[in-house]
Amino acid sequence: MKKKFAYEQTTKIIFGSGSIAELPDLAAGLGERILLVTGSKKSSRQQLYDSVTQQLRSRGLTVFHFDKVVQNPTTECVEKGTSIAQKEGCQAVIGLGGGSVMDTAKAIAVTAANGGRAWDYLFFKNPQPKKTLPVIAVPTTAGTGSQVTQVAVMTETKTCTKSAVFNNLIYPRIALVDPELTASMPAHITASTGFDAFCHCFESYIHVKASPYTDMIALEGIRYAVQYLRRAVKNGEDMEAREGMAWADTCGGLAIANAGVTLPHGVGMMISGHCPQIMHGESLALTYPSFLQFTCPAAEKKFADVGRIFQPSLRDAEDSRAARECCREIENLMKDIGMWLNFRQFDVTYDIIRKIADRGHELPDYQANPRIADIEEIYRELKEGYDRV
Repeated sequence: MKKKFAYEQTTKIIFGSGSIAELPDLAAGLGERILLVTGSKKSSRQQLYDSVTQQLRSRGLTVFHFDKVVQNPTTECVEKGTSIAQKEGCQAVIGLGGGSVMDTAKAIAVTAANGGRAWDYLFFKNPQPKKTLPVIAVPTTAGTGSQVTQVAVMTETKTCTKSAVFNNLIYPRIALVDPELTASMPAHITASTGFDAFCHCFESYIHVKASPYTDMIALEGIRYAVQYLRRAVKNGEDMEAREGMAWADTCGGLAIANAGVTLPHGVGMMISGHCPQIMHGESLALTYPSFLQFTCPAAEKKFADVGRIFQPSLRDAEDSRAARECCREIENLMKDIGMWLNFRQFDVTYDIIRKIADRGHELPDYQANPRIADIEEIYRELKEGYDRV
């Protein structure tokens, strides 16, 4: 077997349809004064937010609702939420929403407990946080895996820089994964977040620091995404597919928390930093076709393993053929779910692409790719994403 490895996961996972009903009792176990972090009240989720708030208050909890989280959350957003948490003496934080909401909740929990700005605690800075408020993460999308990771991503708008707090203290205390909460997601959000979940599993599987344990989890998530992502995009009321994608999402989070992500995620962070109108899953889709062709020769066996999940008939085929089919099948999946994208659709110019490429080594994810890309190779991959038809 087997190489030496360590695996850490401190989050209690409660998974299943209807599990949102457990939230009031779970929150009461963490404190009486709760900060509820969500997206805007003026959205399709308003009824959910109101219902959860009422249930928490019926349990005797004092709830303060921060509803200013935006897509690709900013340091300013985190600071506003932190101010409320500190002023009101909140004892726990609930993040009810997608990855942006859950990341914001975790960042608020850090700064509310330690002071300063969340940007002060980025993964490469010292000192690191010494404590955090407990967090309950309740995903309403199926893609980011943030409910089970020690990462909180945010953007510093002044410098167009997207980075992250990465610390084992910020694993959510509880992940409450109720697939029913994802049923109202529009098709494109389902596709974008679902593709992110697939990418988490795929990149952690080919990661240079992957372990037998993360491989097991990643392959489980890939199997579920391959089986259910198309179905969830086609019919949002298909609850078997929603449940399958909620599990794929959770597997992806568990895998990246201990292995990590590779080149597309590092570049994708730079894309979102410069182009906040681009969702995270979209930023991955813009680079994935070229990334697959670039990386496949350096990870042929693992690409072949994934190719055989897509096509079981390849079980006895040579790895070289199964690996090629893996690339083709991922591209077909992207096309089928509406994620075959190019930069022109987002009004991104060559000049912006050049700036993104020049910052392609700012985050360390590129070093975890089976094949290391230099800046010019990253630029060529991005340029292919502009020219794609």
